[in-house]
Amino acid sequence: MKGWLSIFAMAALAVPWMLIKFTGAHLEPHYIAILSGLAIVASSFLLTWGAELAEMEVSKSLALAFLAIVTVLPEYAVDMYLSWMAGKDPVYTHYAVANMTGANRLIIGLAWATVVFIFWFKTKKKTVELGPPITNEFTFLTLATLYSFVIPLKKSLSLVDAAVFLLLFVGYIVLASRAKVEEPDLEGPAAEVARLSRSMRRLVTVLFFLFSCFVILISASAFAESLIATGKILKIEEFLLIQWLAPLASEAPEFIVAALFALKCNPVNGMGALISSKVNQWTLLVGMIPLVFSISRGNLMPMPLDGRQVEEVLLTSAQSLFAIAILADLRISVWEALSLLALFVVQLLMPWQAARLAFSWVYILLAVGILVAKRQKLFCLIAYITGASKKLCGKAKC
Repeated sequence: MKGWLSIFAMAALAVPWMLIKFTGAHLEPHYIAILSGLAIVASSFLLTWGAELAEMEVSKSLALAFLAIVTVLPEYAVDMYLSWMAGKDPVYTHYAVANMTGANRLIIGLAWATVVFIFWFKTKKKTVELGPPITNEFTFLTLATLYSFVIPLKKSLSLVDAAVFLLLFVGYIVLASRAKVEEPDLEGPAAEVARLSRSMRRLVTVLFFLFSCFVILISASAFAESLIATGKILKIEEFLLIQWLAPLASEAPEFIVAALFALKCNPVNGMGALISSKVNQWTLLVGMIPLVFSISRGNLMPMPLDGRQVEEVLLTSAQSLFAIAILADLRISVWEALSLLALFVVQLLMPWQAARLAFSWVYILLAVGILVAKRQKLFCLIAYITGASKKLCGKAKC
């Protein structure tokens, strides 16, 4: 019964914004931001539960990838709106890049660390052993990250970039779909729905997706525009509001799902979902930005990036490289999680050019140092991924 109450409560949270939207009532921008933001958060929870139910139909690996896609749909909706508007007004390019870079840095700097800390507090174990199940995610995250350094070099996002990132995303999903189907361990609202007959369960799952997608569709533009307007009224830099507040609101359910995995002493699934989300955001989200921008403009012109945007993309790429170095031995320790969080928080408090460039180099140099220190494990991992020497990897316990 509690599960159904949670479901109805989340659906009810979206109602106030729906009433405002369809009655045309006028509200101040900060109230619109709150109500549309709550609608997006509520829809995200419903999407998450729907994705968990979908695990009963597909492989575990594909389900984690699907869960990661679904839970960041609100983030995609906001950024696609900003990218579309960037094709009409160059000012919105600033906001599209802000939202994309903020979402990517939040998930590594805050969410990954949170899962490790929760698991540590719960079990006193200082390391989360991820193991071979994340090699697929590690591979595509590495490929996307290495390519991402091309973007700040040429100072634009083009359809070539879109093609590369979207091909990486498709490759990731195809490989994930080949894994074996496993029965998921559902709890809470998803478990309540799972007790229904198969046909009713599927109907409710579809309703979760349809209702949530509809609410997100009518909320994304209002949420983004109200944040921009609120920033102007309160004299807060709109870039920062779009970069941090929008992703934090739209990805809150994703953080909660991963945290719950850790609380249930299953940090591997929590980290797996978050790493998969990072792969999705670093491939599908980034790839869609220049595509939507080009469609909006009606030509094949790449999206130009100014100095601030180039620095933000470079910093995001550097942080991603640092995260890859940490995962090179398929594990993450409390100290490594602390380094992710500390560097993220400090650079968050220093939003100026010199700091962005300095932290980019700090991330890159630390990544190189860690990769050198973990080179044996890294070579073993590469051998495992390519199939060159599985026996060697087994001996080295990669």
